[in-house]
Amino acid sequence: MWYNPMTIWLLKSPLHGMISKGVMLVSVTGCKSGRTITTPTNFLRDGNTLWVISWRERTWWRNLRGGADVRVLLAGKSMEGRGQVIEEQKAVAQGLFEYYSKVPLVAKYVQIGLDTVGKPVDADCESAAQKMVVVRIDMA
Repeated sequence: MWYNPMTIWLLKSPLHGMISKGVMLVSVTGCKSGRTITTPTNFLRDGNTLWVISWRERTWWRNLRGGADVRVLLAGKSMEGRGQVIEEQKAVAQGLFEYYSKVPLVAKYVQIGLDTVGKPVDADCESAAQKMVVVRIDMA
């Protein structure tokens, strides 16, 4: 994506505060290449756990199958953790519901509507789960 290099630069700079409340860098080691892959991602923090939603068509998260060490740059601080991808559609739908229950204003960007009390629509979460995965990162 054309904007990733600019976002990476910004998150590594002293100006990171402009976007680091909702965006972080995740670095994983490629299973096949052995190279470090760094990508900016939106996240939701829940204690020592970071939740990330990614499109299935992206490839970085595939390196987390079975669990893998990750490094994140979060609010200007480098931290280590353990990442795990959730791919099973029912579990992804549940993860999407929980994620967007906590940040409902961004649900519209992934075509998940909200019901009359502001909760994600179950059917929309189930539909989105076909195109998305949930990543859990437990911080050390």
